[in-house]
Amino acid sequence: MENKSIKLISTGIILSGAVLFLLNSCKSIPTHVKPVKPFVLEKYLGKWYEIARIDFKFERNLNNVTATYSMKENGMVKVDNKGYDYKKAEWKNSIGKAKFVKDENEGMLKVSFFGPFYAGYNVIAIDDAYKYALVAGDNYNYLWILSREKTIPENIKQSYLTIAKNSGYDVNRLLYVEHNQ
Repeated sequence: MENKSIKLISTGIILSGAVLFLLNSCKSIPTHVKPVKPFVLEKYLGKWYEIARIDFKFERNLNNVTATYSMKENGMVKVDNKGYDYKKAEWKNSIGKAKFVKDENEGMLKVSFFGPFYAGYNVIAIDDAYKYALVAGDNYNYLWILSREKTIPENIKQSYLTIAKNSGYDVNRLLYVEHNQ
């Protein structure tokens, strides 16, 4: 009888943890950050160069980082991230998928590289020509400045830094990515 009680309690704890994880993972943008609207996915597709990021373990020691977005047959977005690990002297590649969280007219998506687990991917600033973008994750530890070229004009960069700072990001944490290959 005691083993059944322990199993029942253990199962309840595991299920509660899973529910809390799922509810928390649905929150895909910090409270004071707003995704762009209108957003046109077709204009966003293609290759982007990472200009700056708040560094995190999956991109640590990477430079020459690019992200290429394309449509999959099932209507989801294929995410192909590449970067050169300068400490190991090797290229790394990660393929994922993205989909809209709510309205397809809003730059609020979620991305997955690991099975059913998604993280926020929110375009919070973009120019009219879709050449430069500011992208936020699901919390203040994830932020990227992207460009269609290996560089970004200083005025655009400063504008995006202001937007990020006003949204609550510590822009001093940004790592500027080298593109030398």
